[in-house]
Amino acid sequence: MSSCASDAGRDDDAVAERLGAATLRIDSHLHVWKPAPGQYSWLTPAHGVLYDTFTPEQARQALSVAGVSQAILVQADDTAADTEAMLHAAAANDWIVGVVGWLPLEDPAATADLLEKWTASRAFCGVRTLIHDNPRPDILELESVRKSLTLVAQAGLPFDVPDAFPRHLGQVADLARALPELTVVVDHLGKPPRGGAPESMKLWAQQLRDVASLPNTVAKVSGLHTDAAEFSTAALNKVWETALEAFGPARLMFGGDWPVSLLGASYGDTVGVLSALINSLESTDAQMVWAGTAQRTYRR
Repeated sequence: MSSCASDAGRDDDAVAERLGAATLRIDSHLHVWKPAPGQYSWLTPAHGVLYDTFTPEQARQALSVAGVSQAILVQADDTAADTEAMLHAAAANDWIVGVVGWLPLEDPAATADLLEKWTASRAFCGVRTLIHDNPRPDILELESVRKSLTLVAQAGLPFDVPDAFPRHLGQVADLARALPELTVVVDHLGKPPRGGAPESMKLWAQQLRDVASLPNTVAKVSGLHTDAAEFSTAALNKVWETALEAFGPARLMFGGDWPVSLLGASYGDTVGVLSALINSLESTDAQMVWAGTAQRTYRR
């Protein structure tokens, strides 16, 4: 990929200086995929640069140049094959410290069977489904899903919720309240509608605060690119301050969202923008966002 090659061509010392002092950095939200029949149905030529294969080797190259030493792979398809591929990648690469895989949450019996199978791998550390692509707007409220998520909680695993605003962020607080033993992870800060109507941003902020008011919730500072607004430290400052006030650094974690982030910036530039925000904190708080929250949430 040309974007990966561009990252690799950066001067390592210049990148390191821009990112600040050396510290452990764990990317809590990274994808790899190889399009195949029956998989990644959401991925089409209309997605441009994303309509390609993205390998662990490519990911490792991008992370290394940006000063990120470890990563957690996150599912990008609601299939067992996607999760199996990630577990295989984790077994072959020690820098992949965890896998957030898929489970068929609407089928508690099948969920139980796959939980038993996949938790045999130490790498399996969390669960996610593409609820934003699910036609059921009440997916998080279904009795079957709640039963499955109870099993997830009993297994000591967190549940990632992707792209929650506007359809599902309001339901996340109810889910976390109903299942206090379940750690709920809000991916991409719920997808704030940056560049949208002020009323939408106000609603997003209120719903995010409602989620953050529950102690069993955490959030990822990730996936914040949008065609509607600039991706820069200054442009993200309001979103960052809202999340920081709501969750505090001990419940926020860094995520690069590669390769999806390539739609908005190179991986190095993505890390650089987020680094300026994270490193504005005191060093102990910054380290929580860079690695500590991810280690605690995913038990790494």
